[in-house]
Amino acid sequence: MKSYDLTISQKRAVRTDPSCHGWCYGLPPGISSAQWPLDPANGYPLQHGFTLLLPEEYRCHGPDVVAFSFFASSIDHNDGGPTVKAPGIRPAMGGAEAPDNPELKLFWEAEQRAHPRLSRMEDGLGIAYAVIMLTRAEFDGPFCAPPILIANRYRDALEPPAWLTIGGAASYWQFGSSYRWVRDTFGEKPANDPIENRAIHWTPRACDPNAGRIPYDKFLHDPTDYVHPECAITEEDGKTVFHDPEWTRDHKPNHIGGTMRPSQWVTQVSIYYIEFEEYFGGFNFGGGNAQLDFQNMIFDWSCG
Repeated sequence: MKSYDLTISQKRAVRTDPSCHGWCYGLPPGISSAQWPLDPANGYPLQHGFTLLLPEEYRCHGPDVVAFSFFASSIDHNDGGPTVKAPGIRPAMGGAEAPDNPELKLFWEAEQRAHPRLSRMEDGLGIAYAVIMLTRAEFDGPFCAPPILIANRYRDALEPPAWLTIGGAASYWQFGSSYRWVRDTFGEKPANDPIENRAIHWTPRACDPNAGRIPYDKFLHDPTDYVHPECAITEEDGKTVFHDPEWTRDHKPNHIGGTMRPSQWVTQVSIYYIEFEEYFGGFNFGGGNAQLDFQNMIFDWSCG
């Protein structure tokens, strides 16, 4: 088993290129607009963060399921918690029966059309996330346009997210272009276009003793054979300096499996997980990073 580093190109994904293993921002592939997951806080479509083709040994849902698309509440609807102005939508979407109210019934009906491999998650602040596992045909399929929005007094109480008009890439640039890591991600201002994306490429890590091992937190979980990347501490010019182990030197912050470098605690996940930063799709993790176990559909993040 290997772990894999993930890099983001400053160019759009060329889907016919064998080195293209997915993309950040832009649109998901192979699903229908009717299957696009909605945000239970407000009824708007969740923002597509990234679509990732998995290496063969990480296809834990069977050989026919080769990739996934990850969705989240839009960054302009997430300021330390969802901006909720439509309290009837969440219970309507999760209800066993259709509501009598026709405007709320639309959200219930949308959830009945959900993709058969849709999984929903929510963080401790009530922010919504979703994963759709994809077959090869779906991964190679056409980009999906967001659903057409019909006027609705519940959803329309909140301004629509910017990405619906200008795309996730331009929306994230608009939110954080003053940050170096945002500028480094794009290279230049991305086009105002919902299809605008950035290609993802994965490569095996040359040295990672934790490939195929379950991470654990020393203070929270039972120990496994996982090797913690202990830092050496020295005093240099009156300052405390932390030195990462040599074997972690070339590890990228975005990766599939292997050694986890969380901003705070180690999330309890299986070996089938991805760790990613805010710019890997345009999220608000308080300057931190996130972990997604795509086998058990466990998601968590922590502030930087």
